[in-house]
Amino acid sequence: MAPPPQGEDFMLLHRIIRFLAYLSSHSFFHEIRVIGEENVPKDGPIIVLRAEPLAAQLFKNPAVAWILYSSGNIPVDRKSKDRQRLFDGTFKALAKGNAVALFPEGTSYTEPRIMQVKDGAAWAALEYYKYKEAHPELADQPDVKIVPAAIVYTNKSKYRSSVVVEYGKPISAADFKEQFLSTEENAPRSAVKCLTRTLESELVESTINAPDWDTLYAARMAKDLLWEGDRSVGLDNFVPVSQTLVDLFSNPDIVPNFNSVRRHLLTYYSLLQSSHLTNGVLSSLPLPRSLDPNTPTTTPGRLFTLLILVRDSITALIGLPFFFLPLIVHLPVYMMGRMGARLVEDEEETQAQNKVALGLITSLLLYPAVFFFLWALFWYTPIGAILAGSLVYLFAFYHTKMIDGNYERAKRFVAAWRVLVGVWTPKRFDLSMGALSQFMTPKTPPPNPWIDKARVSPKNEESKEGALERSTSLTDLKLQQEPPVKSRSARRPPSRRLVRHVLRARVEAINALASMFDQLENHSDKRVKSSLHLAKLYGETVSPAQSHSDSKGIDGIPDPEQVQGYRSVKEIIRFLKERGANIPTLRHGRFEEQWAAATSSDAEGYSTTEEK
Repeated sequence: MAPPPQGEDFMLLHRIIRFLAYLSSHSFFHEIRVIGEENVPKDGPIIVLRAEPLAAQLFKNPAVAWILYSSGNIPVDRKSKDRQRLFDGTFKALAKGNAVALFPEGTSYTEPRIMQVKDGAAWAALEYYKYKEAHPELADQPDVKIVPAAIVYTNKSKYRSSVVVEYGKPISAADFKEQFLSTEENAPRSAVKCLTRTLESELVESTINAPDWDTLYAARMAKDLLWEGDRSVGLDNFVPVSQTLVDLFSNPDIVPNFNSVRRHLLTYYSLLQSSHLTNGVLSSLPLPRSLDPNTPTTTPGRLFTLLILVRDSITALIGLPFFFLPLIVHLPVYMMGRMGARLVEDEEETQAQNKVALGLITSLLLYPAVFFFLWALFWYTPIGAILAGSLVYLFAFYHTKMIDGNYERAKRFVAAWRVLVGVWTPKRFDLSMGALSQFMTPKTPPPNPWIDKARVSPKNEESKEGALERSTSLTDLKLQQEPPVKSRSARRPPSRRLVRHVLRARVEAINALASMFDQLENHSDKRVKSSLHLAKLYGETVSPAQSHSDSKGIDGIPDPEQVQGYRSVKEIIRFLKERGANIPTLRHGRFEEQWAAATSSDAEGYSTTEEK
């Protein structure tokens, strides 16, 4: 392959793309929290597990090659069976002490956990030792460090959500060098597999992993109820808190009525999806609600909802004149972002990327147009150009600063309007329970055809089957008996026909969660299975006997010592409370009897009477 064109080191397009990505991502996300930045080495050859290199054929055209090199891409000859040729571009970058980004999972997918970590990064890091042997001038170069980088979204598809970027501790390829260069049979391959498992373990510790979608959705709903408000969980604690709740709902024997608790959480989660409401917005409205079924009102009265709408309308109108012009100017950006999300409705992982990308492209057309319009007002003078550029920059900055408050007020206004219409609509127009049942099951993404199912270990497959069996046991509400959700789902009903059901389900979900935590408080010495890394930090670990057949890893290679993590219920509750959880409780007895009375009333508004 021909040497890279001149100017590769400067990588002009790479710098431009980084600058534009910085502007667009900080405009789309409310906050980007970087954790573990100190784990990234300042110099030396580094492999960061994030992005894929490009195929070598694209570099044959000189003009295209300059663009690709200048934007930081590396050629990969995928047809070559010689790994030295396969990673030639990667080796040349590492030889210069650069950082190379790889995407270890092979594709972008939407799953409740990390499904696969391929061996490409491990092969590249270890094969580089052979490259160094063939280039004596690299003998004194430091060993390759592999830095796992995890990206976790608080809400992957929502505008002005937040994102956590966490860099794990660097892994030195030198620890696997001796085995890789050994002449023993299968030694290189075993070294690669061991390094891959180490990388996978580090990525799992920095991400949220659930055995199935129902467990993930139940944990999300519990988090939203325990930390009401879209951003009330600190980003530093977002991943460990979310994983703790996932672990909690991965233990079906944690409380006797576990299936009932999870069922109510999933019902509320699904109805929120169908009604286009969020618990965060509903919690911001002063709706009468109760964590105690003795308190009578489960849905607000009509006059009260009208007062809420009037209040939020006045609040929105006060701030609207200051935001009206930026809103109108940026309307094409919002519309293109929304269009981008609709293109990948079944791929939650890609929606935010499409919104950012299409929003950026639209902004690159919009801002120059605004600039030339302002410049024309200044008669195309040099000073006019400076003034126009400054005004465009200040306008964009002003829009970003103003968007959060106005966006939240707009969401509250829309939610209040939907609640008002739903409460004032005669009850006879509400969906019947039979019609409602199809909207009580959370929509799950379709399977990704690009995931290598053969790489999923038998142990993981068994856990998936066990989780499926537990899910299908919820026959009383038919959560899993509905037909599979197709990519083109049926038209959703008007939200006004769901509002009473949503508000009712909200109280039921809160009471169910309160019931679970009350039972846990009464058995605080109980231990539950936990993610191993969280158990090491906050709980304890247990090493089971190694006689099980699943002690063998992928391709028959033995795994390190099998270890199971446990945490006590008392420690978990303390962990959640210390991080801001408002854990509900039922202060009166006879929960089931009172709850049933509260939710089965035929009265208008589903109200109950206080027990004397």
